[in-house]
Amino acid sequence: MERGKMAEAESLETAAEHERILREIESTDTACIGPTLRSVYDGEEHGRFMEKLETRIRNHDREIEKMCNFHYQGFVDSITELLKVRGEAQKLKNQVTDTNGKLQHEGKELVIAMEELKQCRLQQRNISATVDKLMLCLPVLEMYSKLRDQMKTKRHYPALKTLEHLEHTYLPQVSHYRFCKVMVDNIPKLREEIKDVSMSDLKDFLESIRKHSDKIGETAMKQAQQQRNLDNIVLQQPRIGSKRKSKKDAYIIFDTEIESTSPKSEQDSGILDVEDEEDDEEVPGAQDLVDFSPVYRCLHIYSVLGARETFENYYRKQRRKQARLVLQPPSNMHETLDGYRKYFNQIVGFFVVEDHILHTTQGLVNRAYIDELWEMALSKTIAALRTHSSYCSDPNLVLDLKNLIVLFADTLQVYGFPVNQLFDMLLEIRDQYSETLLKKWAGIFRNILDSDNYSPIPVTSEEMYKKVVGQFPFQDIELEKQLFPKKFPFSEFVPKVYNQIKEFIYACLKFSEDLHLSSTEIDDMIRKSTNLLLTRTLSNSLQNVIKRKNIGLTELVQIIINTTHLEKSCKYLEEFITNITNVLPETVHTTKLYGTTTFKGKVAQTACMSACKHLATSLMQLLLEAEVRQLTLGALQQFNLDVRECEQFARSGPVPGFQEDTLQLAFIDLRQLLDLFIQWDWSTYLADYGQPNCKYLRVNPVTALTLLEKISREMKDTSRKNNMFAQFRKNERDKQKLIDTVAKQLRGLISSHHS
Repeated sequence: MERGKMAEAESLETAAEHERILREIESTDTACIGPTLRSVYDGEEHGRFMEKLETRIRNHDREIEKMCNFHYQGFVDSITELLKVRGEAQKLKNQVTDTNGKLQHEGKELVIAMEELKQCRLQQRNISATVDKLMLCLPVLEMYSKLRDQMKTKRHYPALKTLEHLEHTYLPQVSHYRFCKVMVDNIPKLREEIKDVSMSDLKDFLESIRKHSDKIGETAMKQAQQQRNLDNIVLQQPRIGSKRKSKKDAYIIFDTEIESTSPKSEQDSGILDVEDEEDDEEVPGAQDLVDFSPVYRCLHIYSVLGARETFENYYRKQRRKQARLVLQPPSNMHETLDGYRKYFNQIVGFFVVEDHILHTTQGLVNRAYIDELWEMALSKTIAALRTHSSYCSDPNLVLDLKNLIVLFADTLQVYGFPVNQLFDMLLEIRDQYSETLLKKWAGIFRNILDSDNYSPIPVTSEEMYKKVVGQFPFQDIELEKQLFPKKFPFSEFVPKVYNQIKEFIYACLKFSEDLHLSSTEIDDMIRKSTNLLLTRTLSNSLQNVIKRKNIGLTELVQIIINTTHLEKSCKYLEEFITNITNVLPETVHTTKLYGTTTFKGKVAQTACMSACKHLATSLMQLLLEAEVRQLTLGALQQFNLDVRECEQFARSGPVPGFQEDTLQLAFIDLRQLLDLFIQWDWSTYLADYGQPNCKYLRVNPVTALTLLEKISREMKDTSRKNNMFAQFRKNERDKQKLIDTVAKQLRGLISSHHS
């Protein structure tokens, strides 16, 4: 019973499961029905399930049939309507087919045109894109072309600016193109090329100004000369205040504006062509001769490239080298004034350029650098002038050199360079100038003295008298009262010498001009130089005249008279100096003229010494005269007494100013010779001969032998022996032997001296 209940329960459970599966099949999507059917086959009751499934299908078929029967009439009606429509649809189809054929035929050309239009539109888009790209590229290419043109025309600074714009503005916009990569790679090379070319232009500029420094300096010095002439003209006119041309005025003549895109010249060498102007025309400004644009451009270029310091060092180094070349004077500079002028022109030209660079650039050169160059130039210039001026013996050339140095100093002073050392050096040259003047006037005095007749000047008329008095300040009331013809006490050389002294004073004054000296300094210089002229040059000239062998006593007396009148004229010379220097004689430290007192005493001393020497020489010649063949010892004794009288006159001091025994030295040769023979001191003479402290140092063996032979002849004279002696005495024979022995030894001394 229980088993039947259990079977019944399982059957109900299986039926329920089958029902569930059927519902799931009805409600589940076909794609997902697999698992459901799988569960059926997994079980053991699939046969019963198939039965249930067939039953369910039949039920559904009955329901469908019922529904179809219900809707059948409507379906039939629809089919009928559909059949009617089929005919109309066939007609429509035929019409559409015809229309389509016609449309295809008619639209074939349109399709071709549309295809062409499509291609055109595609090309248009490509062209538009290309134009847009080219619009980006064209500015780059234009800038690059502009850059090459600027490089070609040597506009380097604008080219550098263009290169910057190209690199930072234009190339980044088209950096993906290959040609831009080429340009970018080429930019450093272009920069280096610009740098090298600008440096080449600078080298050309430096070489050009080195060659043309003398022209630049010449122009600057002409300007300074014109300004000085103008200042002198203004000084001669009534005015209130006067100023030297300022440094600012020196720069008005030069106006150079350097623009970054328009340089002044594209083929500039640094020097502009200037025709030579006549002296009466306006001289162009020194800077007008120079185009500094190469320097400015190169400076800007190196500054932009970050190499300004390199450029500054190079520029200064090259200019230092050029300065050393300029400061090296030519070996023959002292021969002509043009040599000095060219030397100065080159120095001025160099520093005019540097001064302009200093004031028109910021930092290329500085004041310390300029001062260093100027100190070097000043020391070398002064050394060169000292050396070369020392060779000059022409006072006119020395004076011209002084004027040139003053102009040189004034020119550089306009540009702010200190020139005090140059004026100090001019004071040294002034001493040299005085020496050359003294040498020149020594020749003038020599010519005057040589041409003088040493006779009082005769005058036969009032006109001649006034002419002489006009030349020489002479006043004598007694002479004025005398009737013509009459004579001045002095000879022609007095007024001539007096006038030459005045000319000498004028020459000294010329050198003092423009040296910025005070009147007192000028007066002192003139007086000192005039004193040298009187006491040294004129005195030596007179002494040389007195020392002449053919000078007579009358001439000596006239010379003393002349010097006396020259001495008296010194007060007039002092007045003359006072008038031209405006320094009163009473001024403290004013140098007084020594006058001719000094050399008048020298004239007397020289005359006395010359007379004593002439007397001693005449006496010596008398002893040694060839016509006197024999000489006795007695005559020699008397001759000795005469010489002693002459020596006594020399010791008496006939002319003051001689040192003790100075005049006696004129007779020293005679005295030693006479002492040797009178004392018969041959042993001492022969033993000490040649020694520096020899007793008979002034006795020449030839002179002693000549005199000894005359005495020997007298002793050997046979006629005198026959008349006075019958035979030789023993002492005379011994003396004759001694004379022969001494004569032999003297001949030995003479021959050994000659050998």
